[in-house]
Amino acid sequence: MPSVFYHYLNVFVVSFLASTILPFGSEPLVAGYTHKEILDVFTLLMVATFGNFFGSLANYYVGRLGHKTVFSKIVKIDEKKLKKAKILFDKYGNPVLFFSWVPVIGDAMTFFAGLVKSDLKAFAFFVFAGKLFRYAIIIGIFSL
Repeated sequence: MPSVFYHYLNVFVVSFLASTILPFGSEPLVAGYTHKEILDVFTLLMVATFGNFFGSLANYYVGRLGHKTVFSKIVKIDEKKLKKAKILFDKYGNPVLFFSWVPVIGDAMTFFAGLVKSDLKAFAFFVFAGKLFRYAIIIGIFSL
């Protein structure tokens, strides 16, 4: 039987990768751990939130380096998603980053925030708050 640390590491890594441009989500894993009551709920919330936040931070820095970097040549950024993110970002500014957890457009928003060199403190505040909100809802629903 894997140690508790292994489970938390698993949640962190999956949450991190899910907030990058890789096509999968962390919600089923977090919901499963919540439902099975294997891990402490508060620690699970924090590990998933931080993992997802750091993945978004990686997107931000890739964007900040510019989408002409080696990484972005290997992983193609969907131009339609990027245009939608730009429209939202131009209209609402940094507060729209609260919704960076939304599937499809969220990853593009964090990448775009880096492209336009959004203020890192505002980025961190809104992205972290949004990720925390999303995981709190998931854990709340599956811990009933």
